[in-house]
Amino acid sequence: MKFLDLAKVYIRSGGGGAGCVSFRREKFIEFGGPDGGDGGNGGSVWIEAVDGLNTLIDYRYQQHFFAKSGQPGMGSQKTGKTGDDVVMKVPLGTEILDEDEETVIADLTEPGQRVCLAKGGNGGWGNLQFKSATNRAPNRANPGQEGVERTIWLRLKLIADAGLVGLPNAGKSTFLAAVSNARPKIADYPFTTLVPNLGVVGVDGKEFVMADIPGLIEGASEGRGLGIQFLAHVERCKVLLHLVDGTSSTITKDYRTIVHELEAYSDILGDKPRILALNKCDALDKATITTRRKALEKASGGQVMVISGVAGMGLQDTLRAIYAEIEAETPTEAAEPWQP
Repeated sequence: MKFLDLAKVYIRSGGGGAGCVSFRREKFIEFGGPDGGDGGNGGSVWIEAVDGLNTLIDYRYQQHFFAKSGQPGMGSQKTGKTGDDVVMKVPLGTEILDEDEETVIADLTEPGQRVCLAKGGNGGWGNLQFKSATNRAPNRANPGQEGVERTIWLRLKLIADAGLVGLPNAGKSTFLAAVSNARPKIADYPFTTLVPNLGVVGVDGKEFVMADIPGLIEGASEGRGLGIQFLAHVERCKVLLHLVDGTSSTITKDYRTIVHELEAYSDILGDKPRILALNKCDALDKATITTRRKALEKASGGQVMVISGVAGMGLQDTLRAIYAEIEAETPTEAAEPWQP
C-alpha cells in the first residue's frame, strides 16, 4: 500500500426537496383542502476517524463526495425521502483544512470522532404548512434549500509518542528496527527511508510508539532533498530522539543542521524536548567516542547518549530516557474520553 499524507477532495451536500402544492380530491368530500407534503432534507457529508488506516491513498483515486438530495414532497401529506449521507473514513491524526490549506476545520485524533463538513439543505414546505384561518387554500410551496459545496484538504499527521530525526544515514531506520518489530528499509545510501515508519517500542514492561521520518539535509526548509514535507508527522510527538552519525567528521555541523531545520519549520518543533544520541559508536574506539561526545555536549549544552543500533549498545538507557520524557509531557489527569 502506498503512503499518502495529503489529499485534496471536493464535497457537496444534498439539496432539500421542494414542497408540494396539492389539494385533497376524494369523492363525497366537498372541501378537501391543501394536503401537499414537505420536501425531504438533503444528505450531509461527514468525516470519521477510524482504526486500521494509516494512509490517505484512497482519496487519490476518489476525490469527489456528493451526498444525495432529498425527494420532493407529494400529495396526501407525504413528505419526501431524506437524502443519504456520505461518510468519509480517515486515519487517526487526520487534520481537515479549508481550501487555503491553513485554516484548520477539525483535528481527528480519537476513534469514532465525527465531524459534519457540509450539512444537507432543508426540504421546502408544502402548501399544507401555509394553511391558516384567513387562507384556507394556499397555492404556494417553498423550494428546497440548496446544498453546500466546498473544497477541503486532508492532511495526515501520524500519532506517535517519540520521533526520530537526523541526517540521511544517521542510523534512524536501524535504530527503529533494533528496538521494535518494525522492518523499515535499511541500506548504505542516503534517503533509504522515503516515507514515515511507525514501530511499537517496549522498555521495562512499558510500550510507546516511535516514528521514523525521512532524513533532513541542509536547506530542507527551502525544499532541498525531500524537504520538510514529513516533519508534520513528528509535530504530535512528545519527545524527539536526535541521532548523529558518530563516524562523521563534522558531527557538530550535522547537529546544528538538524536543529536549524526543526526551528525553521515551526516553533513547536524547535521547543520540543530532544534527546541527543551519538550513533554508530561500535565503529569507533573509546578515545574517539569520548572526544566526539564532548564536542556534541559542548555544542548542544546537554547530555549525549552513546549508542549503536547494530551492536545494541546503550539502547535500553536511551529508551528509558525517552520514556521518562514522554511521562513528563503526559498530563497527570487523564482527559475525559471523547463521546461521539
